[in-house]
Amino acid sequence: MTLKTRPIGRRIVVAGLAATTFAAPAIVSAQGTYPNKPIRYINPFPAGGGTDTLSRIFCAKMSELTGQQWIVENKGGSGGNVGMDALAQSAPDGYTLGLGGIASHAISPTLYAKLPFNAKNDFTFVTTIWELPNLLVVNLDLPAKSVPELIELLRKNPGKYSYGSAGSGTTLHLSGELFKIMAKVDMVHVPYRGGAPAMQDLLAGQINMMFDNIPSALGQARSGKVRALAVTSAKRSPVLPDLPTIAETLPGFDISSWTTLTGPAKLPPDIIARLSELSKKALESDDLKAKFLEHASVAIWRTPADTLAYRDAEEARLAPIIKASGARVD
Repeated sequence: MTLKTRPIGRRIVVAGLAATTFAAPAIVSAQGTYPNKPIRYINPFPAGGGTDTLSRIFCAKMSELTGQQWIVENKGGSGGNVGMDALAQSAPDGYTLGLGGIASHAISPTLYAKLPFNAKNDFTFVTTIWELPNLLVVNLDLPAKSVPELIELLRKNPGKYSYGSAGSGTTLHLSGELFKIMAKVDMVHVPYRGGAPAMQDLLAGQINMMFDNIPSALGQARSGKVRALAVTSAKRSPVLPDLPTIAETLPGFDISSWTTLTGPAKLPPDIIARLSELSKKALESDDLKAKFLEHASVAIWRTPADTLAYRDAEEARLAPIIKASGARVD
């Protein structure tokens, strides 16, 4: 049997070449769209803590919106400064971003005598991501069952009791220092490389209390493994409406953790604009807001300019508190 072939006409060949010619720019344009490969997201705190949980929720949503993987890399140490130093030194191409915020960018400039980076000038601030208060929890062996009882206990036993934090310069540390100042008590600060190891020692009785981000402490409190006494925000948390604030005992007490989507300095304007657009969609989506709220956090989107202005204002607000506490890391 002879297979019959049909000659290809010149018109068809020309049409095919034309289609290829016109398709090429579209392919090139698609390849140039940001992002077109996975993004590395540095979380400057260890896995297992509240920042890890919320970062993975945010990155999952950004992966969904961009069609590219946002890969969380936990790089803890020095209250978040190790991870932020790595971010500051990364290429400003939009493919290495990270979790900035109050610890590294508003507290550390005053707390640390020397930093490996400039907290303002070595970074690009795209948006805030979330805000949440800390939770004051104590070991079950501690007899205090309220903030007034805790203050009374600490005043009677200066220097006897300890509190843990996720590291010097974190809001967990600053919450403890502000508590010491306002309550006029003396307790020992024990810094850890993240909230998760501090919580482990609290459960084991190695420390007496800690100020922890609500997402990581809430489960332990609800299961009865630690006793929750109060939240550190000015107002009660919608997740724990029956739990008082520290401010109800110490008026004016207010420390909340906030974070930012951050890149290295000199991030190109078009990439900043694209990230701002994408993060707005993510942070204003109903599903992400609901997931954040489950972890006692509120999703907050700001423009890059407003995010930078907020950072500046927070550093100015917190600096006197840090100085008054006498806390200093050489």
